[in-house]
Amino acid sequence: MTGFGRRLAALLLFCMGIGLAAPALAHTPDISTAKITPQPNRVYVVDVGFLATDLERMFQDTMDERAGVDLSPPGVLEEEIGKFVAKRVAMRDEAGRACLAKVEKAGEDPTNQDSALIVMRFDCSGTTGKAFYDATKLLAAQGSKGKHLVTLNGENAGETMLYPQNPPLDLSQPMETTGQLMVKFFEAGVEHIVTGYDHLCFLFALILWAHSVMPVVKIVTAFTISHSITLSLAALNIFTLPSSLTEALIAASIIFVAAENFWSRKIDQRWRNTFLFGFIHGFGFASALTEMGVPQGAVVPALAAFNIGVEAGQIAIVMAVLPILFYIDRHTDGKRHDKLVYALSGLIALAGAFWFLQRIGVIPGA
Repeated sequence: MTGFGRRLAALLLFCMGIGLAAPALAHTPDISTAKITPQPNRVYVVDVGFLATDLERMFQDTMDERAGVDLSPPGVLEEEIGKFVAKRVAMRDEAGRACLAKVEKAGEDPTNQDSALIVMRFDCSGTTGKAFYDATKLLAAQGSKGKHLVTLNGENAGETMLYPQNPPLDLSQPMETTGQLMVKFFEAGVEHIVTGYDHLCFLFALILWAHSVMPVVKIVTAFTISHSITLSLAALNIFTLPSSLTEALIAASIIFVAAENFWSRKIDQRWRNTFLFGFIHGFGFASALTEMGVPQGAVVPALAAFNIGVEAGQIAIVMAVLPILFYIDRHTDGKRHDKLVYALSGLIALAGAFWFLQRIGVIPGA
């Protein structure tokens, strides 16, 4: 095997290693949302939302906070979730005086069975001046790639995306412009595909037999068209699928395209299957966008920016792998080493099978 062949194998083995060690969803968005609604007398109602799997991970990471608590009685788990958020979300005035906080509700989001919703009420009547929304501790719990989309209702309505390094949000200042939000959603799209190990394995398996650019262009184009359709339908709440079903089908698609490498090298015709599987992957992309909370005033721009980010990341990955494949061709008289493709395809199929069994509950999730 050539040096470049070994590098390609190492790259895909790295994909396998990370993927098999990752949670069943293979890519954790680390996203939360907050909808802030001002009430009379300096009272603010804040709806904090999480993807249930993200909340579960953070909850497990902080179990020492509830040592000795029996979570089995009805209502206790919801109460502890409320306490978890109350410790990490606050509102203050310019002098640092904290508003009185109360958890009004904690549990499953009634509008999305895959998400959790915590409703908090902040009474800031004992404070003066500007009000600041502080989610820095929550973002720290989400991790270095945490994102917190804040929607502010009322007179100064708008949206903004907060990151772990951001200071508390001054609610008297204008929120972000549509252009600023689009940049952040573009970045989120790139991050989603680059850290989406299942999507990466799917792409790698598709192009392992590629000997020229045009078949790959057809594959990427077909995938783009189909996943853009379902991404749009789901993000606009026109049609969607349960995330558990989507994630299982994505894993199944990985197994199929990896196994296909053993019985067919006709990559020119692969765009057809890719087009069909793209519909499923589009629902997977949509789950991340939905978790971010599509900005109410910029649904179409945010959707477009996120989708373009996904495409940019996808193209960058393909363009990084193709030169390695073509280099191998030049040093093997155009005959790619069968053992290399079969070995990598087998590893990808195993990763897909592992994810599939996790996602249908046969193997416990990480």
